[in-house]
Amino acid sequence: MADNAGMTSADQVAELRGAALLNALERLDPLGPEAHALDVNTLADAVNPRDLGKDDFRRLLAALLRLAERAPAFDLSKVEPARFASLVSSASRAQLESVVAERPLRERVLDEIFARMGAHIRPDRARDLHAVVHWRMSGGIGEGGYDRYETVISHGSCTVSREMHSSPRVTITIAPADFFRLITHQATPAVLFVTGRIKVKGDLAFAAGLIGFFDLPHPV
Repeated sequence: MADNAGMTSADQVAELRGAALLNALERLDPLGPEAHALDVNTLADAVNPRDLGKDDFRRLLAALLRLAERAPAFDLSKVEPARFASLVSSASRAQLESVVAERPLRERVLDEIFARMGAHIRPDRARDLHAVVHWRMSGGIGEGGYDRYETVISHGSCTVSREMHSSPRVTITIAPADFFRLITHQATPAVLFVTGRIKVKGDLAFAAGLIGFFDLPHPV
């Protein structure tokens, strides 16, 4: 890829940072040789949301989503858990809210997080547990203005659905930006509860310890 910035190889793209990297990704041809030579985890390592503006983090994820449509290697599912956690945890609240304000990005990021829950369940802690959790993400387009997810923890496994099939042990209502902070160890359920950022209906004690059934990745 040759342009007036002088980039000619995938290595040069991967060496860029901040706005320069963002601009290169937005121009990248998903079917070109440079795209096929790039590794999404290398790109994730190169991204520091603190180097980006409020809307730039949204643009970055949108660029990756566009590339993934033609080049599956760019899909968020390919980003290693710790790197994914680092991206989310390093982003400011304003950056995260810019992401969730764009419907396709909101759905893709939330779907990706919930899809990973099964891989992060701790069978040793959850082997004797059967519990259904309903999640209501505010600002959605579903009934009542929520995006809904159902997680079923059953005997050491966790499955996820966008359909509510069973009566929940607990229903948790939370804004996506606060949910991101929760699952990347930037906030605790107790703090979110006492500050009114998370609402719980049902078994409060179970909800307070819910995160403990998962081995959530820490940011690198």
